[in-house]
Amino acid sequence: MPADPADPASAPQRILIAGVTGSGKTTLARRLSAIRGLPHIELDALFHGPGWTPRASFLDDVRAFAGTERWVTEWQYTSKGTDPILVPRADLAIWLDYPYRVVRTRLLRRTISRSVLRSELWNGNREKPLWAMLRQGPEENILRWQTTTLHKWSERMPEISAEHPHLPIMRFGHPRETERWLRTLPRSS
Repeated sequence: MPADPADPASAPQRILIAGVTGSGKTTLARRLSAIRGLPHIELDALFHGPGWTPRASFLDDVRAFAGTERWVTEWQYTSKGTDPILVPRADLAIWLDYPYRVVRTRLLRRTISRSVLRSELWNGNREKPLWAMLRQGPEENILRWQTTTLHKWSERMPEISAEHPHLPIMRFGHPRETERWLRTLPRSS
């Protein structure tokens, strides 16, 4: 029987958060980190080196934290090889399967804010100016990337469930569901 996330005695200690770009994976990971006292390891910070170049140590860094007993992280960079490292170690997956209007609005708000404010993200990187973003292809343009990968998790989850029966998957279809669930969680001491 899978662990009950609301029961402190059996609460999951290694949590993956899945969802399309802009769904709120990092925000939820931070909140779970604060509520449950789990270290939050942000995969974007491990992946992006200066100048948006991939860091050579990325998978080694993922292996290092995945080997520890407690963490929460975003389930991404699957095409870069994170699945075989993270999925067998995770004891809960949370899938943010929100409507397109929700994730698109969130991504637009985040992207515009980061671009206008020139907020530093990871390792000195900043969001490109909006005009530059619009000229980029799908791999570099976060808005196009979201559209391209919108149904990725719906297509993958049945296979993931079949291949990893040990991994309970909590699917939230709207932010209200996620909020209700978060309110049930006991705070770690």
